[in-house]
Amino acid sequence: TPHKELRQTKGCQVWRAREARRNSSCKLCHHHELRKPHPRRTTGVAYSRRCWWWESEAVVCEACLGMGCGTSNMAVVENVNQPTKVHPMGSSFESDDDVAMRVRFWGTRGSIAKAGPTTVRFGGNTSCVEVRTKKTLLILDMGTGAHGLGQELLATEKLPLKGHILISHTHWDHIQGVPFFAPLFVPGCEWDIYAPRGVGHSLQEALAGQMQYTYFPIQLDKLAANIRYHELMEGTFQIDDVTVHTQYLNHPALTLGYRLEVDGVSAVYSCDHEPFGHDFALGKGEMSEQDEKHVHFIRKADLCIHDAQYTAEEYAQKVGWGHSSVDCVVEMCRKAEVRSCALTHHDPMRSDDAVDALVAQARLSVSDMATPMEIFGAAEGMVVDLHTKAIRYSHISARNVPPVDLACALDLKSASSFNVVTAVGDEEGFGNIVANAIPADSRHVHVHHGHNSLDVLAHAEATSPDLVVVDSSTIGGNLEAFAAELAAIKTRIPPPLIVIARHDDLTVGVPVAGVTDWLVEPFTEQYVRTRMMAWAMRAQCRWQKAPLPPDETSRLHALRSLGILDTKPDESFDKYTRIVAAAFDVPIAVVSLVDEKRQWFKSCIGLNGATETSRDMAFCAHAILKPEPLIVPDALLDDRFAQNPLVLGEPRIRFYAGAPIILKDGSAVGSLCAIDTRPRDLDPKHVQILKDIALLVSNELELGHIDVTKYTRPSVFDGPTKIDGLEAFSDEVTAPARDNASAG
Repeated sequence: TPHKELRQTKGCQVWRAREARRNSSCKLCHHHELRKPHPRRTTGVAYSRRCWWWESEAVVCEACLGMGCGTSNMAVVENVNQPTKVHPMGSSFESDDDVAMRVRFWGTRGSIAKAGPTTVRFGGNTSCVEVRTKKTLLILDMGTGAHGLGQELLATEKLPLKGHILISHTHWDHIQGVPFFAPLFVPGCEWDIYAPRGVGHSLQEALAGQMQYTYFPIQLDKLAANIRYHELMEGTFQIDDVTVHTQYLNHPALTLGYRLEVDGVSAVYSCDHEPFGHDFALGKGEMSEQDEKHVHFIRKADLCIHDAQYTAEEYAQKVGWGHSSVDCVVEMCRKAEVRSCALTHHDPMRSDDAVDALVAQARLSVSDMATPMEIFGAAEGMVVDLHTKAIRYSHISARNVPPVDLACALDLKSASSFNVVTAVGDEEGFGNIVANAIPADSRHVHVHHGHNSLDVLAHAEATSPDLVVVDSSTIGGNLEAFAAELAAIKTRIPPPLIVIARHDDLTVGVPVAGVTDWLVEPFTEQYVRTRMMAWAMRAQCRWQKAPLPPDETSRLHALRSLGILDTKPDESFDKYTRIVAAAFDVPIAVVSLVDEKRQWFKSCIGLNGATETSRDMAFCAHAILKPEPLIVPDALLDDRFAQNPLVLGEPRIRFYAGAPIILKDGSAVGSLCAIDTRPRDLDPKHVQILKDIALLVSNELELGHIDVTKYTRPSVFDGPTKIDGLEAFSDEVTAPARDNASAG
């Protein structure tokens, strides 16, 4: 019988619950004025033997519930246990200019899916979250909740689908929905899958493992959709209109948290994560430096979806399992000034009533805040809208997140090799734990063991390590002095220094200059491996893709209007590269034009006939961002280029000087660059000479463009139109013009 009709009879569960609780008191503060159902949520009815929403509202007062509308920019719409479509990515969403981001939960359970009567309200599926913006479909994790999401997409969306899947890590409860996500089986659909870069195996191999013949009837490579795999490190990158920041979380496997920003609002997905400091995690001490970094990552997020699997008492028995307690999550979100916190990754042994109690307790703990933070338990079917309008007057600084140290969210096809230097004593088995934690793939990892500080310094000078791991007891003396000596080695940028310490070591947690991180007992091999790999990845991550300039659209139009791309070599430009090579005494000189996805060489010396490279690798893509020349004295010491394939491989660039080629309308279409295979400096006089020659190249481009368009049809402005004999014709008519320009 429809619920609307049942409400009018005394046989209705809602009616009976209301009558029974009309004079009840709040079970938290015992206040007698109970809150009425929220008007926005009266449609959130679960089809069960009782109306859970009314029951939970009726036993907790408004103050303890903490769910008033207030001035938050978050609106929550409950639609639990109903498969109907909620706010689709159709006209209703696009016409709502107030909504910048819409979040829907499809799976909120942690570790293993748990179906049954005790998980009806918050759901039993494992992690999966759908995020919509005006232009983009994102999916966070692919737990068993992905099955329902896939069915919904096929039933409600126009094919072919295009979307992006961000996986936090490849533990089963975050990827088990991949084989059951129906849109992956549909030809024509396009999906980009992103996940942390591993060591020893690729993302595609990790996902294919659970679909091997032994476990599943269909293999990953048989999926009909067009799937692209991207392996990430810490950093920042762009997906359509969404800016994505990534940061390593503390978990037994390499795990990334994602911060999504669009139109002034931000949402953070932090699942799975354990506090770094043991004392803080146990509620006995202050945050560590690493915990402070995590707080910065989630700072002023409009919505923080955070792993909160344990209670404080449960966490004490599960240290190192990679999950947070509710108390720690609330404290971190409070310090970060998070607007709304969604507690997720519910323990499979936690019933709906138990989750309710934890949420109510968490709300009570923040009731004294000047601007109360909204806290709720993430539930399957719940929809959260983040509104652009509110952020305009509430906290404009939501985007002012501290910049990520290394912007390295790049497609890296294989693990690069790196060196590790260790000096760990064996008295308590630390040496064996560290030795076993290092991956056995000797093609990528080279380990150099020392016994004391002198050994470590000697190995560091000889091998230029990417990571140094030492036991505080084996170093002896002043740890800060040792760190200073390590940093003084001139072979490269100082590597991360990780110090292993006993729990009772008085120096643990005390800031020490040069110490990157602490590993405090107890810990497991898996935990040590993950922390070491995270820091090694950070050290390896030294290649940045240039951001797009603000005028990218008009810049590309100006470049293509010249009609010069993919034309034959021209002496008019070759003379300038010869002048640069001679004047600067470099083996390589290039006139590079930066197109949408490539840099194309109109003229080059020293590149053995190469005509273009990917824009991602182009130094010149960085040079066009500013009007002044870009000077890179030593690419190996510059985090933007140190791991660039053009630095590590041919032509092995070490020095780069590039002056932007700027047209009269202000468009920087390329650069004139001098390149050397050895590091060097450039004095101001030569910098000015490079700028002067770049100006001549710019004049040459526009002069040739004017003469060509004078004698050809206007359609040349639409792109590089090719006409037989045009090159010879333009040479004849432009020569007098060049002579006149030179005379002038």
